[in-house]
Amino acid sequence: MNSQELLDLAGQLVLSKKAEHVQAIDVRKLTSITDYFMICSADTDIQVKAIADAVRKGTPHKPWKIEGYEHRYWILLDYVDVVIHIFRTSEREYYSLEKLWADAPIWRITDELENTSV
Repeated sequence: MNSQELLDLAGQLVLSKKAEHVQAIDVRKLTSITDYFMICSADTDIQVKAIADAVRKGTPHKPWKIEGYEHRYWILLDYVDVVIHIFRTSEREYYSLEKLWADAPIWRITDELENTSV
């Protein structure tokens, strides 16, 4: 599974658990640490955990590293080529990773059904 396929699958998985404001950031031209960041948020720590669990169970490989799972305000799932950040809404606003990577292409990931109904 290449990084784009993993990003697409992770997008479907986080949306299945009602993640909000799902965005992907293509950092391939800016850093060698990963190809993509995915950022999403949820209002409660229970939902943050549910989103992380859905990604962990729904992807064919285990993450290389998991951070923040115990505290559940910012869970990071590092799949090497794709790093997934799952924030509680308030922490996402505070850390504002999108601004840190503003030079990279950023796009919103939405449910296909949502796109067709708009």
